[in-house]
Amino acid sequence: MQMKATHSKLTLTEFAHLGEGEVGYIRKMRHEDISRCFPEAPEIDPTLDLWALFGADGTPILLTDNRSSTFFKAAEDELTPVSLH
Repeated sequence: MQMKATHSKLTLTEFAHLGEGEVGYIRKMRHEDISRCFPEAPEIDPTLDLWALFGADGTPILLTDNRSSTFFKAAEDELTPVSLH
């Protein structure tokens, strides 16, 4: 018996909301990206390693110098954390 694969296409709106409220992306931040992603952030020492948590739609949630804090915040917000490299 041969099974036929079915593919459903997501609309752009559906794709934009994929993982919303369920997934949080964690990534190391480059100093030059901080003001773009976190415009309210104060001036930060460029030698610090910084980590950010973003919602699935790219909404910035947290900026910290402690990577573990991003996982704690994701858990607090009931988000499944995914690391981006």
